[in-house]
Amino acid sequence: MTVGLRLDEAAWGLLHQAIELYQDNPRVVAQLRNQVARLEQPLRIAVVGPWRSGKSTVVNALMGEEVAPVERADGVFTWYEDGPVPRATAYPSGQPPQELAVVKSATGLRVDLGWDTGDLRDIVVQWPTRALRQITLIDTPAVNGDVEQGLASVLERVLRESDAVLYLTRDGRDSDLRVLEAARDGAVGQAAPVNVIMVLSRADETGGGRIDGLLTARQLARRHYRDPRVGALSVNVVACSGMLGLAGRMLGESDFAALAALARVPRAELDAHLISADRILRGESPVGLDTEVRAALLDRFGIFGVRLAATLVRSGFDSRVTLSAELIRRSGLTELRESVTRCFIDRRDALKARSALAAVETVLRAEPTRGSDEVVGAVEQILAGAHEFRELRLLVALRNTRLGFDAELADEAQRLVGGNGVGLAARLGVEHEATAQRLWEVAAEAQWRWRDRAEDPLLPLAQRRGAQVVVRSCEGMIAELVAGGR
Repeated sequence: MTVGLRLDEAAWGLLHQAIELYQDNPRVVAQLRNQVARLEQPLRIAVVGPWRSGKSTVVNALMGEEVAPVERADGVFTWYEDGPVPRATAYPSGQPPQELAVVKSATGLRVDLGWDTGDLRDIVVQWPTRALRQITLIDTPAVNGDVEQGLASVLERVLRESDAVLYLTRDGRDSDLRVLEAARDGAVGQAAPVNVIMVLSRADETGGGRIDGLLTARQLARRHYRDPRVGALSVNVVACSGMLGLAGRMLGESDFAALAALARVPRAELDAHLISADRILRGESPVGLDTEVRAALLDRFGIFGVRLAATLVRSGFDSRVTLSAELIRRSGLTELRESVTRCFIDRRDALKARSALAAVETVLRAEPTRGSDEVVGAVEQILAGAHEFRELRLLVALRNTRLGFDAELADEAQRLVGGNGVGLAARLGVEHEATAQRLWEVAAEAQWRWRDRAEDPLLPLAQRRGAQVVVRSCEGMIAELVAGGR
């Protein structure tokens, strides 16, 4: 929430200032004009992670359909965007774009490239779905374990072409944190680092695949969330089984019937058949399910998912609708989608402006020219004055108990600066249908209360500065209400 010049307006002005500065360099001008166009485009979210971290599965789970991965597209950036009809276009290096044959099946999309992917740089898939109305998802090649090599091959391009990142990892180990730390290069990365959500993406495998593995994964995510090192690199940490979430979203009647048949088998007898994939496929089925049916269940749910689904049916989720909803809830997909909405989509203007600032900074650093010092100063002025970035930095600081706020104050500060949603009702903690008068009263009361803290000389400097950010957010809400906004 900006008081004064909006951040996206400031970014637009900065880009045009840089275009004027580099008017004699057509290549740089083209890059900067591309950034101007991006301010009006859907938010770009890159799905990044090491090999076998489940990137394509999470992309599918977010879209609710099996679209990724495009077959034989290893090493290629695959873009998924909204479109009126299913369509795929390949962009070979140094060649014109080529339309690809697309086959839309009952479960999703199939694209056969038909040539060596070594010459390909990008594939753009258009897919008609509400999930892509406000965002473009980018399925990226695996990040190499070597940070330097990873930056050269994937992260450098991710940082240049995306606005936000879902970083997928099995457990958030030190090598993952080193990758994220390397991505914070430059003044923009340091001033506004939190455009990343860390996703423990194979949550169903935590704890050796036990039924309570998802609970264990959520506990691990909470520990990471409270870790100051992780908090400085990501705005949230979410545990999510993309496979289970996708299976829940696409659960059909035939799948439910097969799972219900398994659930009718005594648990001890069934567990003996669900020890391994080999036992499921080659052993005798306890209910006479065809091998093809068992293979399909294993492919869609995994061993853990089949065990869990059978347990849930046995526990009372005995219809396709109720089982689907419970699988989605337990998978963590709902929490991930809500986090993407709250942290990325709701803050899309700030994140796209951040990308614009980073692009200008990169140009200035790589190709300094006469007059570039003035543009550097403009970048620094925007970073220092943008209240949206101050809110993001405070959200990170609030996760570190060393700031000194007690739990109740920290929760209120987080809500007021948009940690629970950037709408007025969400910030003020009132019902969505609240009147403008009610919103104004709550905002004004919060403003005066936090101003007292900001001006209290007995409080530590860090707390007073944090309170000043909250006061500024309250002032922005009041200004919005005065202007007639909701």
